[in-house]
Amino acid sequence: MAIDGGGRCVSAGIAAGIPPAAALFHSLADETRLRIVARLARGEARVVDLTGELGLAQSTVSKHLACLRGCGLVDYRAEGRQSFYALTRPELMDLLRSAEQLLSATGHTVVLCAQPDPEAPEVPEVSEVSEVLEVPEGPGRDPLRLAEGGRFA
Repeated sequence: MAIDGGGRCVSAGIAAGIPPAAALFHSLADETRLRIVARLARGEARVVDLTGELGLAQSTVSKHLACLRGCGLVDYRAEGRQSFYALTRPELMDLLRSAEQLLSATGHTVVLCAQPDPEAPEVPEVSEVSEVLEVPEGPGRDPLRLAEGGRFA
């Protein structure tokens, strides 16, 4: 974690110049983290609860919780010697529901890092897509930038 120019805590990736949207999706690009998020959507849990329910090692759960905490998606509250983890952003579940709808609509044809199909039509450049969609240009108008509150601008 690092502090940006506005005094906010940001992940090391964002501080290194990775766009916030890429950092967010990277944090969710692991099946274990998605399972933890899905479990925490039902309510707070301790590490021991997560290890038992998800069948994972304590070190694995702790590592992934640290990642999710670093992204500001999960936090904990201490009660005695126990820590109870919970989601910090309810919008995260809206995002995941939207992803499920997209996967359903595409017939789950999304493929990770697929090799380009030589028979597939050429994908237009971003500038061509921006012109067709009439995306306004200028500072703060990046369509992939996350706006305040975790929503896409």
